[in-house]
Amino acid sequence: MKTDSLFYELFQSSPGVLLELMGMPPAQGGNYSFVSQEVKQTRFQIDGVLLPHDRFADLPIYFVEVQGYRDRRKGENFYYGFFSEILLYLNDYRPQHDWQGVAIFTERRFDPGLPAHFREYASGGRLQRIYLDETPEDWEGHSLEVSAIQLIGVNEAIAPEKGRALIERARVSVTDAKALRDILELISTIFVYKFGNLNHKEIESMLGLSELKQTKVYQEAKLEGILEVVPVLLETGLTVEQIATRLGLDLATVNEVAQRPSTPVKKPKTTTPRQPGKRTRGRKSSDKTD
Repeated sequence: MKTDSLFYELFQSSPGVLLELMGMPPAQGGNYSFVSQEVKQTRFQIDGVLLPHDRFADLPIYFVEVQGYRDRRKGENFYYGFFSEILLYLNDYRPQHDWQGVAIFTERRFDPGLPAHFREYASGGRLQRIYLDETPEDWEGHSLEVSAIQLIGVNEAIAPEKGRALIERARVSVTDAKALRDILELISTIFVYKFGNLNHKEIESMLGLSELKQTKVYQEAKLEGILEVVPVLLETGLTVEQIATRLGLDLATVNEVAQRPSTPVKKPKTTTPRQPGKRTRGRKSSDKTD
């Protein structure tokens, strides 16, 4: 599993998590969107761009790069590629906003070192480097998401204990079933990355998730996740009866979701028998009759 995709998906759904990791107020996340954008001249994608909404002209753009390994192909050239992409983006889009680069390393040893050409970027505030294996272990002072990210840099020997403690904190503090499911999946995914030699069942056993998944609150969260698929399936043209069969749900539950606002309802098709000697509606006059 690529580490950067894990981060980018999290930052896309919750931009405030990135801001909190940078030591900024996470509430400002509502002013940003985390996107990938193409640099037209070279047709490559910059995957991590935290872009402020147009009405916030005073907020900077953050260009984010995540490194979970030492890139042997680039060697010492990581920063050359990183800043080249940023400068090409600025030349292409000419944004009104100021900018800053954010390099996140899961471990400090993956940082190849800043070349002399870019040292003024670090001293001048253009570059912020974050090392997850050196972040303060103030677990209670951060959101559950940032605390989960910090697990990536924790020593493997104590990671299971930290993970179980975070899961217990989530179980006690999170009342929304879907939110609980999401944070548990995030923690589990991070451990799959961290312990690549273990399968999902072994990860669940390590974190005590096997027992937790049998609890009522987790089952409710699981059901809520399944129900989120119902509107999507309705859009594809399936009927509530077909959806209930496919998802293994009772018809009343699917009907309840289908009746929620903004949920399209697809009724079963009914066929009206044709009466002998009459053309069907909408048939051209040039068509042959029966």
